[in-house]
Amino acid sequence: MTQKELSEKIGLTDQHRIVQYEKGVRVPKKDLVDKMAQALDVNPYTLYDTAGRDASEMMELLFWLDEFNPSALHLFLPRKFPGEKCNEVADTSVYYHDNDSWPAHAPVCMWFDYGVLNDFLNEWVVRMNELKSGVITRAEYFEWKINWPQTCDGCGKFDSKKQWRKNF
Repeated sequence: MTQKELSEKIGLTDQHRIVQYEKGVRVPKKDLVDKMAQALDVNPYTLYDTAGRDASEMMELLFWLDEFNPSALHLFLPRKFPGEKCNEVADTSVYYHDNDSWPAHAPVCMWFDYGVLNDFLNEWVVRMNELKSGVITRAEYFEWKINWPQTCDGCGKFDSKKQWRKNF
C-alpha cells in the first residue's frame, strides 16, 4: 500500500503527514494509529512507539510486568551437568523436577544469546533470590528495580552508583 492509499483509507487529505509520521517529525495520536493498523490489517501494538528497543528497555518492560504480576516471572540459573564435556551430548532438552515450585502446566523456557542482557538478568536472579530468602525487603526490591541500572552492582563485582539497600 502506498502512502497516498493509506492516507485516503484513514481519511487524511495530506499524504505528506504519513511521511512525517514515518520520519518521526510528527507523532500520530492513538486513534489515528488504530486507524492505520486497521487499514494495514495489523495489530495496533506493532505501530506504537516502543522507543529504543535495547537491553535496558527490555529490562524495564520485564520489571513492570513483574511489578503488576508478581507471580508471573520466575528467573533461575540452569546448572550444567557435572563432568560433561562440551558437545559430548547432542540432546539440548531442558528438564525440570515436577514439584510445587512449578506451575500445573509445563513452563516455557527461553534464553538470550545477548551478553549484556544475560548479565542484567543474572543480577535480577540474585535480587529475586534475595527477596525470597528475606535478605532484602519488598520495598528494597522495588527500589532496586525503579532505579536500575544505577542500582546495578554486577552481582557484587563493583559498587552500584545508587544506594538502594536500607541496611547496608
